[in-house]
Parts: sequence; C-alpha cells; structure tokens
Amino acid sequence: MNPPIKRNRRISGLEQFTEGQFIERSLSPTLTEVLSEYPAVMLLGPRQSGKTTLLLHELRGTFDYVSLDDLKMRRLANYDPRRLLAEHPDPVIVDEVQHAPDLLSYIKLKIDAERHKRGRFILTGSQNLLLAGSVSESLAGRVAILELLPLSRREIEGTPEAELPWEQNSPLKQKARLSFRQLWDAFLTGGYPELVSVPGLDVTRWHSNYVRTYLERDVRSIGHVGDLMQFQGFIEAVAARSGQLFNVGEVSRDLGISAKTIKAWLSILEATYQVFIVRPHFENVGKRLVKMPKVYFADTGTLCFSTGLKDPDHAADGPMGGAILETAVLSELMKVLSRGGIRPRVYFWRTQSGEEVDFLVQINGQFVPIEVKKSGTPTPRMGTQIRVFQRALGQKARHGYVIHPGDLRISLGDGVTALPFADL
Repeated sequence: MNPPIKRNRRISGLEQFTEGQFIERSLSPTLTEVLSEYPAVMLLGPRQSGKTTLLLHELRGTFDYVSLDDLKMRRLANYDPRRLLAEHPDPVIVDEVQHAPDLLSYIKLKIDAERHKRGRFILTGSQNLLLAGSVSESLAGRVAILELLPLSRREIEGTPEAELPWEQNSPLKQKARLSFRQLWDAFLTGGYPELVSVPGLDVTRWHSNYVRTYLERDVRSIGHVGDLMQFQGFIEAVAARSGQLFNVGEVSRDLGISAKTIKAWLSILEATYQVFIVRPHFENVGKRLVKMPKVYFADTGTLCFSTGLKDPDHAADGPMGGAILETAVLSELMKVLSRGGIRPRVYFWRTQSGEEVDFLVQINGQFVPIEVKKSGTPTPRMGTQIRVFQRALGQKARHGYVIHPGDLRISLGDGVTALPFADL
C-alpha cells in the first residue's frame, strides 16, 4: 500500500483547498499518462503557477510529500540524501528540488535498483537553470519533463481540453465574448491561479509581492546577481522592450551594465519561466532575415506591473497596448501547446526589408503564421504579411490567422482568417 501524504503544516494549508476552488488544468491527462510510462516526472514552472496544488489534487493520498522550501528538509537533502529518501519512501513528491540538485543522483540509484517500476518520483522546480545539466546527466531516459505555466484562458473559462483553431476537425464553436474592459482587466490581472481563484485581491499589490519574492528567493539563490535593485531595473527595461527586437548592446548602454551580464540575466529570466525568448525562423527563401530574438513576458500581469500600468484604458490605448496583446497571444499559445509534454516551437519571421509575421507555430515541419492586431475591426489588408510569408514558404506555410481583440470571425481572403482573441 502506498504511504499517505504527510500532514505537515505546508500540506495542511492546501488541505483546505476545496474541490470547488480547484481550476482544472489541461496538463492533468498528460501527467497521468507519463506516470504510467516513466519512473520519474519532473514538473517545472514559475512559482505560484499551481504545481503543488495540481499534484495534491490529482494524487492526494497516494504519494508521500516533502518540500525543500523547508530548511530542515533542504539540509537533509543536501547532507544526508539517503536518509531523506529512506524517511520518505517512494512514491514521493519532492517539491522545489532545485535546492538539492545532487539528490537526483541518489534518486537515479533508487530507480535503477527497480527499473521496471513506474510513477515513483515526482520532482518539481521553479528554476530550470540548475536542473538542466543534472537531469540530463542523472535521469536521462528515466524522467518525463512537463511544464506548468500560469492559467490559460481555456482553464480560467473551465474548458481546459479546448483545442487551438488549426487542431479542430469541426468548425469553431461560438464562444462567449469578453467586453473591452473584461479583456483588458484580464490582461492586467494575468494568469496566476491565486489571482483568478480568490476574488478581491489587489492585483498591483499581489504582483509587487510576487516580484519581490522572486528576486529574493529565486534570483538571489542562483548566485550570479549581486545587486537586486539593479536586476529589478533590468526587468523593467526588458518589459519596456516586450515584443521588440532585443538588442543586447542597446540595453547594455542604457543600463550601464556589460553585455555579458545582460545575456546572463536574460538567461535567468528565461530559466525561471519569467520570459519567453522567441527566435527568428530562418528559411532559404532568398531574403535577408533579421537575426536578433524578441523577448516576451510569460504573464501579461507581470508585464503590466513592470511597466507601471494599472488601468485597462491606459493599457489598451498607450504605447504598450500592442505588446500586451502580443504577449497574451504568445502566452496562450505556449500554455496550450505545452499541455502534451512537448516543448512548443514558436518563432517569428522578419526580413531586413520590413516584411514580418508575429508568430510562426511549427507543426510537423509546417508553420502556422499568426499576426496580432490591436484593432477590433479586421480588414483584408491585415492579412498581407501572412500572404507574403505563405508565398515565400510555399507548401510549408499553413492557413494563417489574424488575432484581434474584437468579436468578428471572418475570412480575410485565401488562406487567412481573422479570429477574436477569445477564439484563440
């Protein structure tokens, strides 16, 4: 018989999380599948994205549990890992395992001693920076890696299984539309579960506390940042450039920080799931293409807070309006595409002559081109860049979409459809 989850103080707080409050996650079916296929599962994602809550909801009473945020458990994991694993026999959830990366070697020994057994260890982490090398060396072939990001619109609306437009075999179902204020309020709030499930929280205060905790716990623990205030200024500089080509030299000059440090700090943001780095797609199409990446925040709420936006009208009508909408679209794509346990491949396309498509979703060697427009009144002209890309890529380019904040779903000509954000 599997041992019960320990009823320590950390768990008891989550024990009060009722079924009515739990928001179904699209990753749940994949979690169940990989537990039957692999000895270990690594569940990664930013702090507060709901990793522990998901595991306790799905596996309550069947797994032991230990959190390495608990300093006593962390010391034990680092100085006497054999004892930790003896006191918490598998199947076991080890939360925030990045605090004891050497523990993975001992878990490997346990797995190899009974290689036929599945679903023995679930390891969670809010940092991928320390884990990547350890996982590849210690648990290669023994672990499935899943990523849980903040809530998607599908999960918030209670339809976590909903497919993306190009995944559907039948016509798109009509969805309830969000009003202008509802849509931009949602962007200001973001997708962290606590903000969605607990009404009345002060959104600005929550994000302020989140960023402060992130700096003091995640960034400080990585050990390559000496001045946290300077790092916070870097976060704000990245936010101001969201959706733009990210020029390391320009940021270095503006902040008075070396280009090497800018690259290292950007890697920290990416490794802790705070930003997505979207890289350009290169194809031999006879055009000179831009090579610099673009950087987007993983959560629209974090982006809005970091740029000082608190009002939906200011967010929509100000200079960041287009970047916020692009961030929302990319965030939704990444959340939905990662539900199957496969890292999404999303690029952008831009030539040095100015032709550009915001996002390319790679699927089986083909690309779905997506443009994002802030106007809620789509016109055929909005599909021009998609058609340029389709001509350039030929059969590798699939049907394209123009995503907008309005409520019209119409054709913009051959190969291009305008979709409301709600239909994405």
